[in-house]
Amino acid sequence: MSESLNKTQLQQLQGTFLMEYPLGFADPKMQPILKKHPVAKMTELARESFPVSAAGNVHNSAQQMAKIVSRSSMISMFEKPKFKSFINCLNEYDKAFLLDSLLEFLHADQQRGFEGMLQVLSTEKLAKWSLISIIPAYYAPDREVFIKPTTVKNILRHFAITELVYKPTPSWDFYQRYRELINTAKQKVHPSLAPNNPAFCGFLMMTTKT
Repeated sequence: MSESLNKTQLQQLQGTFLMEYPLGFADPKMQPILKKHPVAKMTELARESFPVSAAGNVHNSAQQMAKIVSRSSMISMFEKPKFKSFINCLNEYDKAFLLDSLLEFLHADQQRGFEGMLQVLSTEKLAKWSLISIIPAYYAPDREVFIKPTTVKNILRHFAITELVYKPTPSWDFYQRYRELINTAKQKVHPSLAPNNPAFCGFLMMTTKT
């Protein structure tokens, strides 16, 4: 992908952020925010819940999906009960297909897994970026990205990224290109601003919001 986040602009945002929080995400003033977003705890839960062997217990693993969404600080209060109800109402075939797709994303063919999750979520109009990206973002926070629409749009606008166009309907093409954008950009800032991708995107959210 030819587009990237401009290093000079990133350095400017870094300077602004470090003036307020000199130690980055390790700064004492950041602790109240970090307590609201316990990424490490959620990563532990996600990794315990979705090893490859999770496919052997469809009902329990589907309930773990609902648990992670309900406990996530990054999912809106409106989406949490809808997702829980969705999981509880799925027939066994669709529940197994959704779980298999998630495991495919986490452990094997990511595009196939992404598109499988999208297919199942679309049946009840729950094909939302937040719901499709939250568990991968917790499971592999150094590689995957959580897609929060307002944050994504602000980042693309702030850095004048025109080649990558956000659309409400999730797509694998956008996901992988945005992920590359974020994983490349975080290497251009001080490590204290990017202990993981959720934190780095939080830094961008705090500094680019209108």
